[in-house]
Amino acid sequence: MQEFCLKLFRLLAVAITVQAAALAQAQSAQDGDYINPDRPGIADGSSVVGKRRVQIETGLQHEYRNGGGGATRTLFFPTLVRLGTTDKLEVRLEGNTYTLVKAADAAPGAGRSEGLAPTSIGFKYHIADASAGQPSLAVIGRAFPPSGSRDFRTTRTSGDLRLAADWDFAPQWSLNPNLGFARYDDGGGGSYAAGLLAVTLSYNPRRDFSVFIDVGAQTPEARNGKTAVTVDVGAAWVFDRNLQFDFSVGTKAAGQTPPRLFLAAGISQRF
Repeated sequence: MQEFCLKLFRLLAVAITVQAAALAQAQSAQDGDYINPDRPGIADGSSVVGKRRVQIETGLQHEYRNGGGGATRTLFFPTLVRLGTTDKLEVRLEGNTYTLVKAADAAPGAGRSEGLAPTSIGFKYHIADASAGQPSLAVIGRAFPPSGSRDFRTTRTSGDLRLAADWDFAPQWSLNPNLGFARYDDGGGGSYAAGLLAVTLSYNPRRDFSVFIDVGAQTPEARNGKTAVTVDVGAAWVFDRNLQFDFSVGTKAAGQTPPRLFLAAGISQRF
């Protein structure tokens, strides 16, 4: 009986050890499964949300511009909805939703335009995971069918295609470049082709906190236009693995279309 009890004790000890290791591994995997939104910043990442998962990324952005027609302020709510169809593919709905443009010195109720901005439908396909110092890769495509309302309504389909990468080149440091091609509505019944480039440099002192600086460029910025360059800096905080808050501020470095100054704050939730 004593020998039997000793063997039973050993079996229980082994079982408990195996179970504890399995739980620790599962917890470790869960702890590493943090939300990874495409906001804030100009460049998008290469990760997808995962099969049967939904992620909503939205915020408030306020832009200030100076032009030939005077100073204007633009307020809108950029929103991206990501629907995971497989472990490598997600469907994306994206737009600036409600948009308000107002002349800075206009009288109350005057010098303003408001309506719904065009909405795109697109996808992100994760091509490769990072390995042996190589970056992870994804391709992102968007199509903007004729949509929007009032002064923001478009009449032609436009879109863009980008290659996105994530490279963890040093401890706590990562680089996120995007390179792409676009064909956009010129606002006059036609369209024009443009090249796209964006690069984000991030520093992650903790798993749940990061700061970044990034640069985005489009050339040309409009039909027969020059090159537009935007720079911004910001920070993001992750709470409870599925929730992120962010803040950023930016300005134009070149061109006529980027804002003189913009402020943005957002929230991202994964379900």
